[in-house]
Amino acid sequence: METQSSQLNAFPQLWAQQTLLREEALFGTIVWILVASTRVPLPLLQGWVMFVAVTAWFLSIVFLCVFLFGYANRIAVNWNQTDFLFHGATFVFYFGAFLLQAGTTSLHHFPRKFNSTTHEKILADHEYNISIAASIFAFATAVCYGCSTALALRRWRL
Repeated sequence: METQSSQLNAFPQLWAQQTLLREEALFGTIVWILVASTRVPLPLLQGWVMFVAVTAWFLSIVFLCVFLFGYANRIAVNWNQTDFLFHGATFVFYFGAFLLQAGTTSLHHFPRKFNSTTHEKILADHEYNISIAASIFAFATAVCYGCSTALALRRWRL
């Protein structure tokens, strides 16, 4: 009887985990598209944002497929610990990417070239709006990874 009870208690956590993995992939895709759709004024900063977005998206899809297709039952790994380490590291990287994207967005009013006589901004108004959206979705993605980290820690340590 206790086995059924533990299985029923595990269902909401499994559902939450899979929902968060889907949201991470969806929001990560949106960040990826938004950053790629603008002219990149600061390649070092936004290059890191793109690297984090693409890598985290790919690894999240792989992680989701491992659980959806039942490979987790066939591979002898401590999945709770692996889940915690993956989501914890990805949360740190994605939060850093959010800060870099927000920092790039905040520089929109600076001129593209400081010694130039033209007043072309780093980000045009349309690109500024896209960059704001990318910052918001990067934050939402970081929050999803943070929630997944908290759930993974709860499963691993309890």
